[in-house]
Amino acid sequence: MNKVLTVVQARCGSMRFPGKILMPVLGESLLFRMMERLSFSELKGEIVIATTDQPQDDLIQKLCDRNNWNCFRGNETDLLDRHYQAAKNYGADIVLKIPSDCPLIDYRIIDQVITVYLNGNFDYVSNLHPASFPDGNDVEVMSFETLERAWLCADKDFEKEHTTPYVWERPDQFRIGNYVWERGKDLSMSHRFTIDYPEDYEFIKAVFEVLYPANPSFSLTDILHLLDLRPDIFQLNHHFAGVNWYRNHMNELKTIDYSQTKVL
Repeated sequence: MNKVLTVVQARCGSMRFPGKILMPVLGESLLFRMMERLSFSELKGEIVIATTDQPQDDLIQKLCDRNNWNCFRGNETDLLDRHYQAAKNYGADIVLKIPSDCPLIDYRIIDQVITVYLNGNFDYVSNLHPASFPDGNDVEVMSFETLERAWLCADKDFEKEHTTPYVWERPDQFRIGNYVWERGKDLSMSHRFTIDYPEDYEFIKAVFEVLYPANPSFSLTDILHLLDLRPDIFQLNHHFAGVNWYRNHMNELKTIDYSQTKVL
C-alpha cells in the first residue's frame, strides 16, 4: 500500500505577523487547533510538521515534542527542498501538502481531494487551480516522483519558495487534476480563512470561539452559516480577501491572471 504523508509547513518567522501560528485560541495555539482538525481526516496518513532549522523555530520543535508530533527541520526559504527532504526522510509515496496558515481547514475537503487523486491517474491534484473554496482550504496532493522531479528541475526562486509552481505551471508536462467545490460557487476571492495579518487572527479566533465549544469538528458549511448570521465577524478581515502571493509574481506566472489575486 502506498504511504501517504501529510506535510504541514510551519514557521514562526513572518514579515507581516511574526509568531502567527502560535497565537492562542481557546487555550491552545492555532497550530494545535489546526492539527486537531487534520486529525479528523481519514486519508491523511502520517503527519509531519516541517519547520525551519532556524533558532526561532525551536518553539515549534518544543510544541511537537510536547504533543508527540513528528517534526522535520529544513531549509528556511526553499520550501520545495524542505518538503522533498521531509517526504524522503519519512518514505512517502504520496505527499499531501497543507500550509499551517489554514487553521480552519475542513478535513472533509482534504479527504475529497485525496480521493480524486487516488481514483484518477494524476501526478498532482489540488483544489487551487483554479480555486473555488474560501481562501484557507488549500489542499495539494502529489506523488513522491512528481515532487522529486520538481525538486530536481525548479530553478526560479518563487518555484522553490512556494513548493509546487513548477508542477502546476506545466500542465503540458504533468497530469494535473483540480477539485472544484460541488456547490458550484467560487468564494476564493471573497472569503478569507487564512492567516497573514492580525485581522485574520481576530476572524479565525472569533469563528473558533463560537463554533468549537458545540462541535470541535465544525465544517465549512457551519462557518458560512455563522458568517451569514454574524456579518460583524465576516467584516473583521474582509478587506484582505483575495490577497495572496500571486500578486508578487504576476510577471512570472503563466497560468494565473489578475482575477485570481488582489494587489494592495
